[in-house]
Amino acid sequence: MKDTDIKRLLYTHLLCVFSVILSVFIPSFFLENFSILETHLVWLCICSVFVTTVNLLLCLVVKPNVSSRRSSLSYKVTRFLKCCIYFFMSCVSLHVIFVLYGAPLIELALETFLFAVILSTFTTVPCLCLLGPNLKAWLRVFSRNGVTSIWENSLQITTISSFVGAWLGAFPIPLDWERPWQVWPISCTLGATFGYMAGLVISPLWIYWNRKQLTYKNN
Repeated sequence: MKDTDIKRLLYTHLLCVFSVILSVFIPSFFLENFSILETHLVWLCICSVFVTTVNLLLCLVVKPNVSSRRSSLSYKVTRFLKCCIYFFMSCVSLHVIFVLYGAPLIELALETFLFAVILSTFTTVPCLCLLGPNLKAWLRVFSRNGVTSIWENSLQITTISSFVGAWLGAFPIPLDWERPWQVWPISCTLGATFGYMAGLVISPLWIYWNRKQLTYKNN
């Protein structure tokens, strides 16, 4: 494992963190009364677009995954459509899970679905960029000893931290503090966002700290 690979991982993750920060400040120059709390749904859409765009650009530039030998236009179009279907299925699946865990079924349905969208952006989009629409690769990466690179290792950490952040964000909702950020699903989306950003920062540092103990199948 080379230190240059870890530095490249850190730089790409910092750019992803920067994309979240940009989604907070840039729209305020174009939209009146824009804020995370007052226009939360708008911010969810903008943040999802920013993070997805940066992930796609980094995937094309950095190319952390092994490039496929098949590069025909039809193959690329099919792969792109499969990724879109996977992302949509992820959003729907998370929406159903949120409802099963107590989210309103009909009331605030749009808010629940956009929460599913932003969480899918933090978890499913990086998986699609790194692994593609390959369920076997996904199962391999998220198994106990299935990672084959530092990129997949960081993917584990950022995905888990995003889900943990969303879960922790649900705790303040039933409390009677009467704060505006306790309205569903603001605290959960903020928790997922902070969890995603924390995972992006922590994963390269954790990999660097444990680089001598980490071994991968392709090394």
